[in-house]
Amino acid sequence: MVSGRLFNTLLALFSLTAATAAAQTTTTIGTVTSQTSTPAVGLASSEIAQINVANLAAASSSGKAASCTGTISFVNASGTVIGSATPFTVTGGQIFSAALPFNKAGASGTRTEFRGIVALTETLGGGATLCALSSSLETYDSSSGATHVYLVIGSPALVAQPVVLP
Repeated sequence: MVSGRLFNTLLALFSLTAATAAAQTTTTIGTVTSQTSTPAVGLASSEIAQINVANLAAASSSGKAASCTGTISFVNASGTVIGSATPFTVTGGQIFSAALPFNKAGASGTRTEFRGIVALTETLGGGATLCALSSSLETYDSSSGATHVYLVIGSPALVAQPVVLP
C-alpha cells in the first residue's frame, strides 16, 4: 500500500509530466526550396513535353498527412523560363503533371531544346509534413500519344525523405 505522502508526490509528479507534455509544440524552423533540373532535351513540332511529380509518402502512423508542394517550370536553350512556373501540391499517392506543347515553347522552326525544373519547398522542423517526391520527364507525340523520351529526374534511390529536426 502506498502512503499518503508518497501518493501525493506521485500524483504531483504525474500532473507535472502531463502538463509539460501538453505544453510541447512542434517548432517549425523555416522552409527551404530545392531545385532539380533535367538534362537538355529536344522537342519536335509534333511533340509535347510533360513533367510528372508523385508523392510516394503515406500518412504517418500518427495520422500526419503526407504532402509535397512546389513548382514545375520549363526553360529554353537561353535559360529563360517559358511561360510561368506551375504550382503543385500532391498528397500521399497523388500525381500531378505539367505539359509544354511545342507551340508554347517559343521555338522557331521544327525543333527546340529545353530543360525542365522541379522546385520542391519543404518545411524544416517538427512541423514538417511527409514528402517523398518522385519526378519524371516525358515527351510524346501530340497525335498518337506515343512516348518518345522518358527520364527519371534525379535518382529513384535518392528520393527525398522527410527530415525532422529537433
